[in-house]
Amino acid sequence: MDLKESLLKKIKKRRAIIGVIGLGYVGLPIALEFSKVGFNVLGFDIDEIKIDKLNDSKSYIKYISSDTIGTFLANKKFRATTDFSKLSSMDAILICVPTPLGEYREPDLSFLLNTATTISKYLQKGQLVVLESTTYPGTTEEELLPILESSKLQVGEDFFLAYSPEREDPGNKDFTTSEIPKVVSGVTSNCLHLADLLYKQVLIKTVPVSSPKVAEATKLLENIYRSVNIALVNELKTIFDRMEINIWEVIEAASTKPFGFTPFYPGPGLGGHCIPIDPFYLAWKSKQYEVPTRFIELSGEINSNMPYYVLSKISEGLNRIRKSINGSNVLILGIAYKKDVDDTRESPSLKIISLLREIGANVEYNDPYVPFLSGLRHYPGLKLESVALDKESLKRFDCTVIVTDHSCYDWQEVVSSSRIVIDTRNATKFVKAGREKITQA
Repeated sequence: MDLKESLLKKIKKRRAIIGVIGLGYVGLPIALEFSKVGFNVLGFDIDEIKIDKLNDSKSYIKYISSDTIGTFLANKKFRATTDFSKLSSMDAILICVPTPLGEYREPDLSFLLNTATTISKYLQKGQLVVLESTTYPGTTEEELLPILESSKLQVGEDFFLAYSPEREDPGNKDFTTSEIPKVVSGVTSNCLHLADLLYKQVLIKTVPVSSPKVAEATKLLENIYRSVNIALVNELKTIFDRMEINIWEVIEAASTKPFGFTPFYPGPGLGGHCIPIDPFYLAWKSKQYEVPTRFIELSGEINSNMPYYVLSKISEGLNRIRKSINGSNVLILGIAYKKDVDDTRESPSLKIISLLREIGANVEYNDPYVPFLSGLRHYPGLKLESVALDKESLKRFDCTVIVTDHSCYDWQEVVSSSRIVIDTRNATKFVKAGREKITQA
């Protein structure tokens, strides 16, 4: 039996051992999905704290319960390690490491390339390697493949390489990992066949495409589409604000059209790992082909400037009570990048806090899902602890800024107990008493 047929048989019988590198918001959910259907899964991460928590049945992601992890540990279907030499015992290796931007918005593939180098040291015949991290078209074949082939094994024959972009949406209760269709590609037909069969074991639907470049471009299109449309409504928000037109009412009215319109909503800036980052991967790659990316760069500029717009609205609100930002006590409500999650990656709150502190404001925050804030990649000096939120604590602040509209907040109490409120999410739309305190941003 050749290597491909041997691995196909293992996958069909769910005897293949799955290794997942990177146990964050992408890697941990997919690892648990494979465990759920009976595969033995070994999670890899360089963060010893994460590994210790997982092996002690403790979750560090809000929407993944510790009980779930404990069940798979007890059934011996899941365990975690920092020992990358165990990669040699895996049948399939899924790469779910960060692909951030550098200081000048250039792709930072250091995590991916370091991971690929590590895999190449332990790569065995018959293994399937799948990249899930978002990246620019060509990465799988131009960057990852040469490193893996340095092991002297031949792709499509000795080992198999595929690309299948993650589509995680942290905290989304309508679409869990297993319910989201998965785009799958392979460097060769054998690679595609194996990767497609593997993901069919755990996902409701797979979408095979002709090449890794197509799959890489698909992921970028999904997020560029959102980035450009969010930039559009963010720009309209600033225009309509000058015209004294409520953008939220406009969007609600336009949404009644049953065709040709999809609502997008403004905010204080973009957050999460995908939308603020992915468009710039394509913009960078396009420069190699001397093709301008005007929409992408313009949308990035608009979205990146939204925290500055929020800052101007904070200044406007404080002026109404004869205060300046310098010396004012400002409370940020919500530090996560979106409601009801504990994910702070690229959160606009971080930029807003940084801008306020530069001007001289005394800034504190409350977020029930993020009790501590430290060790941030782009804000290494930012160390804060979530403060209590009650009537008395709200009265301590000159200004309350709603950046993340968590469902657990009592907006009427927030407005009633605050001196002024800057609302970037239209969270206070149903608040009746105290509307004179609210400034929409």
